[in-house]
Amino acid sequence: MRIATGILIALAITVAGCVTSELPPPPPPPPIDEPATSGGEEPEHAVVRVLFATDRNRTGTLQPASMFGGKRADLTYGTCDVSIPREHRMGVLESPSLWRLEFREDPQKHVVLLGVETLGREQFAARLDERLRSAKKRSAFVFVHGYNVSFEDAARRTAQISYDLGFPGVPMFYSWPSQASTALYVEDEQNVEWAETNLHSFLGDVLTKSGHAEIVLVAHSMGNRALTRVIAALSRESPALRSRIKEIILTAPDIDADVFRRALAPALIATGRPITLYASSNDLALVASKQAHGYGRAGESGPGLIVIPGIETIDATDVDTSLLGHSYYGDSRSVLADMFHLLREGKRAGQRTGLKAIDGANGRRHWTIAP
Repeated sequence: MRIATGILIALAITVAGCVTSELPPPPPPPPIDEPATSGGEEPEHAVVRVLFATDRNRTGTLQPASMFGGKRADLTYGTCDVSIPREHRMGVLESPSLWRLEFREDPQKHVVLLGVETLGREQFAARLDERLRSAKKRSAFVFVHGYNVSFEDAARRTAQISYDLGFPGVPMFYSWPSQASTALYVEDEQNVEWAETNLHSFLGDVLTKSGHAEIVLVAHSMGNRALTRVIAALSRESPALRSRIKEIILTAPDIDADVFRRALAPALIATGRPITLYASSNDLALVASKQAHGYGRAGESGPGLIVIPGIETIDATDVDTSLLGHSYYGDSRSVLADMFHLLREGKRAGQRTGLKAIDGANGRRHWTIAP
């Protein structure tokens, strides 16, 4: 089973390399405020500081990119500095390219994890409070990554999304011990389940100690499994914490669709908080996951698209132009533009101009993002 599942996922990535899109590039979102830069009259790159918690093991090296591995460990808290090049393109995680004869990372050209500072639990709480007090808006978002993601790339993606959205609050991420390998899907499934207890502790702290801040919770792919269960548990255990959550955003959830409909969706809706679900038919990673598990995934669109009262479902099939089609939440400028209107302007799906309403035969409405 382990080998078969890994082969299916890897095959999806290989097949994706042969897929192209003829869709024109979508328009950029509205102008956003520039974050603090690295200094100088004409800085070559900005620096985005993100907070984190992780239950990955420390490898013993001080190199930021490899400071944390893929083994299970106790929670570690801290902050990361990530560079965003001045010529950054929205939705792109700029990295060295052999085609451009780039053999090492350059903060002036690439999104680079520059440094990591670890903190104790109380130090982290104090740093969070300090950042919230100095932020343009007393808000924060917590990003929980998915399968096949390293600590380094979780930090880079969090910083890129924060920068591209011009997020006025504090960006944070939770990094569980993904193996960062396409072949180790089953190990990631086991580890994301194991990490639920630690994520529960971390989110409980954030919601409890952030005062009256607005907290946005965002998960991608397999990370939705842990986040949805933890939200449901915290809501049952501490109903007062529900009001601290401004928005729940589920992107490409790699969750059994029937389990989501029967158990997870009702628990999330019961929190009374706004929920947005992004799905796509061009997500080859979820196609492979469906083949491996035998059941549809909550992040699929098409006939199996999840449309439930209390959840605003956005079909992003027509805008994805990435090869694998699984990271459209951060790669697609149109999806980022939609999230901009959602998070920066507080507009619901029916108010966002980039969406088209689709009424199903059962009278339930979902939306598509116009290409």
